[in-house]
Amino acid sequence: MAVATRPVSPATPTSKTGTNEPVERARYVAAGRERVLWAQRVEGRVCLTDGPPAGQRGRCFVVEDDLTLLDELDAIVADYLAQAAKHNGIPARVLWLAS
Repeated sequence: MAVATRPVSPATPTSKTGTNEPVERARYVAAGRERVLWAQRVEGRVCLTDGPPAGQRGRCFVVEDDLTLLDELDAIVADYLAQAAKHNGIPARVLWLAS
């Protein structure tokens, strides 16, 4: 069975060497603090990061740095949010500490 996929495309076209503004994909709360998943095209690739809301201080974590399909991005965001709820923590940090 074939699965339809859609390429990740920025709101406005950019060159392969450019960087777009981050786009908020989701918000969640971990240990009482709000976190945001940001997607940003960097050098032609889409990078997903986890960080504090705009204007707040805190650690940022790279979740994935070479996404090409919107379906990949959507699946990773959904799984990441499920892991955040399960562990009541930042998945990138929890997994890093566990290794």
